[in-house]
Parts: sequence; structure tokens; C-alpha cells
Amino acid sequence: MGAQLRVYKRRIKSVTATKKITKAMEMIAASRVVKAQRKVAASTPYATELTRAVTAVGTGSNTQHPLTTEAETATRAAVLLLTSDRGLAGAFNSNAIKAAEQLTARLEAEGKEVDTYIVGRRGVAHYNFRERKIAKQWSGFTDQPEYADAKTVAGPLIEAIEKDTAEGGVDELHIVYTEFVSMMTQTAIDGRLLPLSLEAVAEESAKKDEILPLYDFEPSAEDVLDALLPRYVESRIYNALLQSAASKHAATRRAMKSATDNAGDLINNLSRLANAARQAEITQEISEIVGGASALADATAGSDK
Repeated sequence: MGAQLRVYKRRIKSVTATKKITKAMEMIAASRVVKAQRKVAASTPYATELTRAVTAVGTGSNTQHPLTTEAETATRAAVLLLTSDRGLAGAFNSNAIKAAEQLTARLEAEGKEVDTYIVGRRGVAHYNFRERKIAKQWSGFTDQPEYADAKTVAGPLIEAIEKDTAEGGVDELHIVYTEFVSMMTQTAIDGRLLPLSLEAVAEESAKKDEILPLYDFEPSAEDVLDALLPRYVESRIYNALLQSAASKHAATRRAMKSATDNAGDLINNLSRLANAARQAEITQEISEIVGGASALADATAGSDK
């Protein structure tokens, strides 16, 4: 019994230490998700207005530009997958990877060759383990992305969309990331960045009763689109990075809270088992004492006779 009690005490001590760690990680994630939410709220209006500006320029001109013009026969596409550098976030990374794999399968079913670009060590590890080709990869900034990181990621993608497919370029650019909906809900989604679907944006504006602004193009619509292309891609990628970071922190907070609660339940169960073992040990000791006293009394009575 004594040995069993020592085992329970060691396990309680170990689980208590783990509970302290998960509680600390939960508090850190909670503080980070608030900051990430603020960054998302600050970047979203800029990305939205820039998209509307590009749509207005594309709608108001007949310029053939890779930003707004779809290829007659698209043969190659690029998919940018945003994951995290660290785990302990529940199904955050697996959901994003699953969405990327589904998008890739859909594009390949349409007869398109897919180049995969990945942000985050988790996504890179997943693809490397399965020996899948990665066109380019980035890591080290997923928890707190900056605009400079978005520019670094956007550079090769812009080069690819501007190249001919015969020279290794792509006709379409897609992105897969986790959208931050609330502290309890984060959804892995995919969307096409380029070419921009003017009809879809126009329909969305019509639903909101918005009127696209009218612009005068100086010196020309093509030059304006050339200038807006990198800004548009960078802003959309930056916003997606921030959404992904906020989602990851929220998922980590939820996972660590669940781990902390489970550790508390386990400590309670182990404490009950330890108490039962202690009571059994005390009962056994009392039985041994009573048995010894009875045997001594019997022996004394026998000697008196």
C-alpha cells in the first residue's frame, strides 16, 4: 500500500507541474490574441479599400493586365499555404493543410499544374514528410508577422504571376489561411488572389449597396495597375498572415485551457485514489496492531495457565 501511495503522490506532483505550464501558456496566448485581433482590425479596411480601388480601375479600363485578366486556358497555379511555426494549437494546422490539399486536388482535376508555397514550419514538415515538392518556404514570423514579412512572401509570387507559364510562371494565385471569426471559431478558407474576379467584387459591393468610385488614370490605367499589383498582393497576404496568427493564438488558448481543465480533473482523481490508498494503509496498520495485541493477549493468558 505504501508503494502505491508514493506512486500516486509522484503522479500528482508531475501533473500539477504540467498544469502550471499549460495555465501559463493559456494566459500568454490570451494576451497575444488580443494584440493580433487589433492588428487584424487595423489592416482589414486598407486591404478592402485597395481591393475596391483595383476593381474600379479594372472595371473602368480595357487594359489587359495579369491583375485583372484571366488566361484563356490556365495551365499552372500557385497555392500559398499559411500555417504556424509551433504546435499546441489543436486542429489549427491540420485544418489549414487539409483545405490546401483539397484546393490542390481541385485545381489538378481542372488540368492545372500546382506550385505550393508554404509559410510555417508545421506545413513545411507535413509536406517534407510526405516528400511533396515545395516551390518556396518561409518560417520564423508566424506568431507576430510584420508587413516586411508579407513583402518577402509576396515577392516570389508576384514574379511567378508576371512570368510566362513556359518560363515557370503561373496563371493563378490562390491562398489558404485560417480566418479569425471569434475566440471560439476559426475557419480554414481558400481564395483566389490573382487574377482578381471583378464580377465577384462588384456583386459583393452591390449587396452592400456600395458604389465603386470613379478614377482618372494618370498616366495610364496600365501604369496604375502595375503600381497597385504588388501593393494589392502584399496587403492581402499581410491581412491573411494576421488572421492566421490571431487564429493560432485563439486555438492555442482553447487547447491549453482544455489541457489545464483535464489536468485538474486528473489531479482530483489521483487525489481520491491516494486518499483511498492512505485509508487502506491505515486500516491495515490498525488491523495488524489489533491482531498483534490479540495474539499477545492470548499468549499471556496461556502462560498464566
